[in-house]
Amino acid sequence: MATTRTAKAHWEGNLLEGKGTVSLASSNLGTYDVSWPARTEPPSGMTSPEELIAAAHSSCYCMAFSNIVSGKGHTVEQLDVQADVTFQPGEGITGIKLTVRAVIPGISEEEFQAAAADAKANCPVSQALAAVKNISLEATLA
Repeated sequence: MATTRTAKAHWEGNLLEGKGTVSLASSNLGTYDVSWPARTEPPSGMTSPEELIAAAHSSCYCMAFSNIVSGKGHTVEQLDVQADVTFQPGEGITGIKLTVRAVIPGISEEEFQAAAADAKANCPVSQALAAVKNISLEATLA
């Protein structure tokens, strides 16, 4: 069954001096301030589209990776994923680096790396971000 999730954004002013909010409307979990400076300078308590993409990518990757590993008969004891999204003004999102650290008893390094690469290629957010020129992966089994 298909699901739809909704976020809403509101903006006032021009690009450089304006500001806005983004709300997680489906879950009603919160409303967050956004601005152009939060994209190109220190965030100063605001978020950015790139940070929201990083949150979506890291959480989707966790789910995909866990599902792949479970399908191979292993249980994820601990999985930490960091997504670093690089934004270059004038070019857009130029890269995403996924850093994965996992504790999975009984999995071989070869199985782990294969599952990590599979999740990178096939998590729905990775697929949605296929236009990003460089999505890299660093996966470490603890």
